[in-house]
Amino acid sequence: MTGLTVALDAMGGDFGPQVIVPAAVQALLQYPELKIKLYGDHSAIAAQLTLLNQHSHSRISIIHSDLVIADETRPSHALRRSQGTSMRMALDAVSDGEADACVSAGNTGALMALSRYTLKQLPGVDRPALVSAIPTHGLNKTWLLDLGANVSCDADTLFQFAVMGSVLAEQSLPSKPRVALLNIGEEEIKGNDLVKRCAEMLSNSPDIHYIGYIEGDQLYAGKADVIVCDGFVGNVSLKTSEGVANLFISSFKQAISTNPMKRLLAKWLFSDLFVSLKKLNPDQYNGASLLGLRGIVVKSHGRADTAAFANAIGEAVHEVKRQIPTKISDRLEEVLLERHY
Repeated sequence: MTGLTVALDAMGGDFGPQVIVPAAVQALLQYPELKIKLYGDHSAIAAQLTLLNQHSHSRISIIHSDLVIADETRPSHALRRSQGTSMRMALDAVSDGEADACVSAGNTGALMALSRYTLKQLPGVDRPALVSAIPTHGLNKTWLLDLGANVSCDADTLFQFAVMGSVLAEQSLPSKPRVALLNIGEEEIKGNDLVKRCAEMLSNSPDIHYIGYIEGDQLYAGKADVIVCDGFVGNVSLKTSEGVANLFISSFKQAISTNPMKRLLAKWLFSDLFVSLKKLNPDQYNGASLLGLRGIVVKSHGRADTAAFANAIGEAVHEVKRQIPTKISDRLEEVLLERHY
């Protein structure tokens, strides 16, 4: 691939151009083939580029937008009144072929609704899924989906999630991804009828390396490469994990901050722990992909800093280079044919 273009909703998230513009410049340094389109308030974006001495960067273009979708806007309202907003214009760029992917830190519900409306779903996909990598034992990673795009799902939808997640994960792994269903127990008798039905479907699919059920306390153990659940369970699991991680880190910092001697001893005694904590920084995993669409959309955390948003751009670049939507579509076609016969 000689070049690719990513459209950024420059007004999304808690910080808007203040974070997104520096992140765009950082991503351009990392990916020489990348071009970026920034959608949003021209003067605010230009001011940030001037501060960075990048006001005439040859691989950055600014497309002015007067409107922004607020964080509190309902998805239904966003659908009706999205014309002219930075988010909608960035998504339209992907739909019209002017960009290869869209990245936004804006309103999650609005982004999902507008993405489905503008880009449409791939054949064989009932609902798109929000997926992100999470750190696991040994500092590897596991892909977890769905993270909130679909509060409730039937067995067929969960099966589609497994296929899509497997396709995404195998682009970063040397072997076929191990797929598991998140459940209340590892025994086959555990779980509701929906999960059991999906387990049966996965067990009968030769295209999926299904390894069975996995419990919540094994999310970060590295036993599976792809973990599948509905959006309600996935979102609660992820937010709970983030809360526990923040509690641990803040408690540890508080414990060693009381005097200089403790800090010095901690740095000496726990040097390996500090290295591990840096590698487990959630910013390194920022960028949840909306899988199952005819285009690539990556959702950044609304509170992402420059490095974190740059990682979300990197995820978009990764998916463009590996043509993820095309590979998902091809795999689903194969799986559906096998199930039919």
